[in-house]
Amino acid sequence: MPTEIVVLAVGNRSRGDDAIGPLLLERLGSELTAKARSGEFSLIEDYQLQIEHALDLQDKRLALFIDAGSGTPTPLDFYALGPERGPVASSTHALSPQGVLEVYRQFALAEPPPAFVLCVRGECFDLGEGLSQPGQAHFEAAWRQLALLCARPDAGLWRAMAATRGH
Repeated sequence: MPTEIVVLAVGNRSRGDDAIGPLLLERLGSELTAKARSGEFSLIEDYQLQIEHALDLQDKRLALFIDAGSGTPTPLDFYALGPERGPVASSTHALSPQGVLEVYRQFALAEPPPAFVLCVRGECFDLGEGLSQPGQAHFEAAWRQLALLCARPDAGLWRAMAATRGH
């Protein structure tokens, strides 16, 4: 039975609030190390999701995708998702989380682990900028959600939490 949880954070640290995902992952890594729980999690940061990220789902019992979004409800959205059934776009760049799950399903000939998205509202994505003031507040709200999720990494509980967010 797989024991590890994979957390994939997407974003560009040089583009304002787009850094929210990588910064949350960095904070999570520090927290897990301090609590001697880093062996339970596989933490992956990248600018965008690609076909290769399907390999990161192998032998995992849960997957969490973290990203910033401009049209996201304030301060965040948390929801369950499944594979994008059918052919995945022929480009190997900028897949959606659903696309990554579908690539996994196609190559592994098995269903991917239960997967969820934590999308944090971003306001400013300008090159060379730091987190905006609203982005910082949304980051803190997302951190509380992420800490809660990682304290109890259980697919059933996460589904219930996602259902209460109304997505």
